[in-house]
Amino acid sequence: MKRCAQSRNRGQHEVGALVRACKANGVTDFLVVHEHRGTPVGLIVSHLPFGPTAYFTLCNVVMWHDIPNLGTVSEAKPHLILHGFSSRLGKCVSDILCYLFPVPKDDSHWIITFANQDDYISFWHHVYRKNNHRSVELTEVGPCFELKYMIHLGTLELEATADVEWRWHPYTNTA
Repeated sequence: MKRCAQSRNRGQHEVGALVRACKANGVTDFLVVHEHRGTPVGLIVSHLPFGPTAYFTLCNVVMWHDIPNLGTVSEAKPHLILHGFSSRLGKCVSDILCYLFPVPKDDSHWIITFANQDDYISFWHHVYRKNNHRSVELTEVGPCFELKYMIHLGTLELEATADVEWRWHPYTNTA
């Protein structure tokens, strides 16, 4: 997702040691992606140094290679559209998501959308092109998926002792 990120396989490293190393080196966010047979099924976003930490379950995942006739991926920083995050909890989740991305330049045509509906967050990549001064054409250019979430206060290595701020339950509606 993030272009200025560093990717590392965790291997046998303890998560707490990795988080402490990130804190010592000034890293602002620690992300862990869980996968099953090559398909992402979970995402953990821990904002360093003090939290919060969000746990996301991914569903309805469409990967880059599943989209036909996909051209090259833009290296531009994306504009973000955050829709449906008007509650206090929504503001917390939107802050967690928007701080993962750098500020885009005005001439960037890449858009990432996070749309919250019934406590599911839908994620899309689009590129826009202005046809004239009244119309814009959107083209889907990347993976899309839906997220269910849980938020802990604190960072990832404090998982056992951190307070749960919010957890998704079936038939819960926070809108």
